[in-house]
Amino acid sequence: MKGLEKLTTTELSTWVQQAKIQAKQGKIPDRIPQLAKANPGWFAVHICCESGQNISFGDTDCIFPLMSVIKTFSLLYLLEHLGAETVFGWVGVKPSDLPFNSLEQLIADRGHPRNPMINSGAITLADKLPGKDASDRTLLFCQWLNQLAGCQLYLDEVMLASVRLTRSKVNEEIANYLTQAGHLENLKTALDTYEQICCLSGRVEDLALLGKLLACENRFVSPQNRRIVNAVMSTCGLYEASAEFAVRIGLPMKSGIGGGLVAIVPGEGAIACYSPGLDRVGNPIAGLVFVEAVAQELQLSIFESKNFETF
Repeated sequence: MKGLEKLTTTELSTWVQQAKIQAKQGKIPDRIPQLAKANPGWFAVHICCESGQNISFGDTDCIFPLMSVIKTFSLLYLLEHLGAETVFGWVGVKPSDLPFNSLEQLIADRGHPRNPMINSGAITLADKLPGKDASDRTLLFCQWLNQLAGCQLYLDEVMLASVRLTRSKVNEEIANYLTQAGHLENLKTALDTYEQICCLSGRVEDLALLGKLLACENRFVSPQNRRIVNAVMSTCGLYEASAEFAVRIGLPMKSGIGGGLVAIVPGEGAIACYSPGLDRVGNPIAGLVFVEAVAQELQLSIFESKNFETF
């Protein structure tokens, strides 16, 4: 029996309570009105194991937008459809020194996005998604994810309207700069696509099923692309806090301001959490506290000697 499958309800309950206590330090993002309606006390976890075993706890019926978590899977989607050489001609793989929505970082890098996990990189890749317009691209992408992972994501139109109502000026500035640098073919379509895919929504189980695609061998995703995405998540998935949590937790992870967090346990499964209260960097506090407790107790870090071969 592998580590994740050894979890007991008692252990989970203890770690969930610890996480919920820490969650009180988090801040609900208020720039997007619909996101601001979230209850700071909500917490949900779903673990998908390679064996097919599922473990759930907490407010698992909550529906939330993936927001930046989707960047992981748009990268995977394009790698599978277009190949690494093409994709990494558009974006880099270096960690960012500045926040995820930094125009300054993009300017310092002369218009070449550092990595796909920050807004400049994700907007660039949104411009390249297959489809005739933003809605078509989002639909094709969503259908692909649902078919491969067996999840039930959908576009939350109410959330999308809220995002459009308070459209990020910084994202517009980033898109303008990318266009000037020759990285976007169509600024309007790129931004519209980016906003739509960020509003793909589901439950914590759906996020765990997506994570399982990256954690376990399957006939849908090439092993090379799984490795690439996991590596980029490890170094860039939690923004400028990525290195800190590589030391503390040691798992490929991706967060979003919608409160979602997915952690990949190579060869074992995926841990998905939902907790809307964020830290100053924009990562869900309770989710990170929970994953850290699980990873340390079960020695899940990819840097544990016993895990090197799996990764």
